[in-house]
Amino acid sequence: MKRICFLLLIFCYTTSVFAQPAAEDTLLIDLGAPPATVDLRPYITVVETTGHVLSLQQVQGRPFIPPQQSLPAWQNAHKNHRVWDCWLKLSVRNTGGKDSTLTLFTGWHDYMYWYVGTGNGGWTALSHAGLMLDKDDVGRWERYGFPVQVPAGQSRTFLLHIINKSFNGKPLAPVLFNALQYERFRNNGLNTYRAPAVVIQVILGMLLVFLTIAIINYTQLPDRSYLYFAAYIMGLVLFFALRLESKPYQLSVFHRWPMLKYYWDAPAMLFCFYFMYLLFGNAFLNLKERYPYMQRIFNISAACTGGVILICFFCIFWEKYHIPGIIYGYVYLATLLPLLVIFIALAKRSRHHPLIRFFLFGSLCFYMAYLASFLLRIKSLGLTGALGELSAPSMLMMTGILLQAMFFLAGLSYRNKLVHHERTKTQEMLIKQLNKNKELQRKLNEQLEELVKEQTSEILRKKQELEEQRQIQLNIEYDKKLTEIELKAIRAQINPHFIFNCLNSIQLFVMQRDYEYAQKYLSDFSYLIRKTLDFSRRNFITLTDEITYLNTYLGLEKMRFENKMEYDIRVDPALATTELEIPAMLLQPYVENAVKHGMTNPDQTIGQLIIRFQQLDADVLECVIEDNGIGITRSRELRTLPKHHQSSGMEISFNRAELLNKMYNTDIHIEIIDKSHRNFTESGTIVRILIPQL
Repeated sequence: MKRICFLLLIFCYTTSVFAQPAAEDTLLIDLGAPPATVDLRPYITVVETTGHVLSLQQVQGRPFIPPQQSLPAWQNAHKNHRVWDCWLKLSVRNTGGKDSTLTLFTGWHDYMYWYVGTGNGGWTALSHAGLMLDKDDVGRWERYGFPVQVPAGQSRTFLLHIINKSFNGKPLAPVLFNALQYERFRNNGLNTYRAPAVVIQVILGMLLVFLTIAIINYTQLPDRSYLYFAAYIMGLVLFFALRLESKPYQLSVFHRWPMLKYYWDAPAMLFCFYFMYLLFGNAFLNLKERYPYMQRIFNISAACTGGVILICFFCIFWEKYHIPGIIYGYVYLATLLPLLVIFIALAKRSRHHPLIRFFLFGSLCFYMAYLASFLLRIKSLGLTGALGELSAPSMLMMTGILLQAMFFLAGLSYRNKLVHHERTKTQEMLIKQLNKNKELQRKLNEQLEELVKEQTSEILRKKQELEEQRQIQLNIEYDKKLTEIELKAIRAQINPHFIFNCLNSIQLFVMQRDYEYAQKYLSDFSYLIRKTLDFSRRNFITLTDEITYLNTYLGLEKMRFENKMEYDIRVDPALATTELEIPAMLLQPYVENAVKHGMTNPDQTIGQLIIRFQQLDADVLECVIEDNGIGITRSRELRTLPKHHQSSGMEISFNRAELLNKMYNTDIHIEIIDKSHRNFTESGTIVRILIPQL
C-alpha cells in the first residue's frame, strides 16, 4: 500500500513538473459542470480586414491578436462601410472528466464558416451558416449556434470565419452557452423578434387591403394614378415581406431567396419613396395641366431617381452591397430641403386644388415620421450609423408609411367621388337637355303643322303664279326664236360679204396673169369656203378652229399683197385652245378690215398685223388685233363715202355680238382704239375683244 501511495506521489510530481501550462488565451472550462454563459472576448484572438476577404491558407500566416487591438470596426460594427472580413480563433481545454457540448453564438452575419483544428496543423470544416447561405433550411436559429465539443482532459482550437458584405455590419458578441442557457437565450430572442414580426404582418395585411381597394377603383375609373399607387404599395409589400428574412425564424415565403433582401433593401426605398412617389404625385395632381413647371421638376427628379436605382442594382450585381445604402443615405440628406420647399409650394395652392391637401398631408406624415426616426437614431448611433439604419423600418417610420398610404388612398377615393359627382351632374344636364329636346320637338311639330297649312295655301298661290310664268315663258321663247332667226339672217349677210372680198382678190391674181398663184389661191379659197359654210351653221367654234381659219385667210391675203404684209398670231401657252370656245365668224371681219386699211399706209413699207390670244381672267378670253396702218381717223378722212358709214362686216359682227349677249346672257365686249390718239408718232388700229366663257 505504501508502494502504491509512493508511486502516485511520484506520478503527480512528474505530471506537475513535465505538464505544459495552458496558454493565456486558452479557455479552461470543466465541461462536466459548465457555467451558464461565458463571455469569450478575453479568450479569443482575431484577424480582421476590411475591403477584401482572406482565405484559410492566407490567415494561417498572420498573427491573431486580441480584439482590443483590432480594427475600429470591431468596437463599432455599425460604422462599417465596406466588406468586413473577420477570423476568430478560440482555444478550449476541458479540465473536467466528462464530455459535453457547448454552443458558440456570435450573432447573425452574411457568411459564417466553422472550423476545428486536427492537431497536425490542418483544419476541418464542421458547418457553415449565414443570411446569404440559408436556402434550404428554415430553422436559422439552430444553425447560427456552432457546437464546441472537447473530449475530457484535451484541448481543441476552433476558427470562425465571418464575412459581412452589407452596409450595416452585424454586431459581434461571441458568447458560449450551455444547453439550458442557450435554450433560454433562444426563447428570449424569439419573444424579442416576435412582436416586430407581428407588426410587420399587420402592416402587410393593411397594405394588401390598400392594394385591393386601388385595383377595384381602377376597374371603375381607369387612371394612371391608381397604377402608380398600386406599384408603390407592391414595392412596400415586397420590402416588408423581405424584412422577415432577417429574423431568427422564418415566416416569409422568400426564405429560399435571402439575397432578395439585399437586392431590394436600399432600392426599395428609392423606388417607393422617390420614384413612384413622384410619378404618383404627377398623375394624381394633374400637374401637366395645372402646374407645368412643377411637372417638369417631378419628371426630371423621377428620371434621376430611376438612374440611381439602376446604379444600385449594378452595385448589388457586383456584390457591393454597402454602396446602395450609402447612396440612399446621401439621397435622403440631399432631398430633405427640396422636399420641404415643394411642400410649401403645394400648401400655397391647396386652397384652389382640394386633392393637394391629401397629397400634402400624406407626404408630411411620412416626412416628419421619417425625420424624427432619423434624428433619434443620430442621437444613439451617430450620423454615420443613423444613415446606415435608414433602410431599417422603425415604428415611427412604419406609422408614417401607413398614414401616407391612407391619405393617398383617401385622396384617390375623393377623386373618384369628384369624378362620380361630375358624371352625375353631366347625366342630370343630359336629362334636362333631353327634356328640353322633347319640348322643342313638340313645339316643332306644332310649327310644322302650321307650316304645312301655310305651304298648302302657298302651293295654291304658286300654282297660279306658275301659270302666269308659263305664259311669260312662252313669250320669252318666242322672242328667243325670233332672235335666232335674226342671228341667222346676219350670218347669211356675213357669208356673201366675205365671198365678195375673196373673189376680188382672185380677180386681181387673174388680171396679173399669175395663174400659179391664182390656182393655189383658189385651192385655199375653196377650203375657206367649206369652213365658212360649216361655221355659218354653228354659233360657237373652238379656238383651235378659229386660229386655223385665220391662218389660212391671212396666208391668202399675204399672197395677194405679194409678201408686202407680215402677220403673227400669238397664243398664250397656258391656253387650252381645244377647250375654249368663241362665236363663229366673230373675228374675221375685224381681221379683214385690218388687212384692208393696214396695208395702205405710205409710211410703212411692210404692213404688220399681230393677233394675240390670252387668258385675262379665269373665265374671260382676250383677243387683240393690232395693225400699223393709217388708223381709223385718217381712213375716214380719205373715204369718199359719208363719214358716218361703217364697214358692213364690222357692223354685222358688232350686231351679232349684241344678239349673242342678249341670247346667252353673256357680255362680249368690243373696243376699237386708234393708236394716234395715244401717241402721235404711232399709227394703226387696235381692236380688243373680250369673250366670256359660258
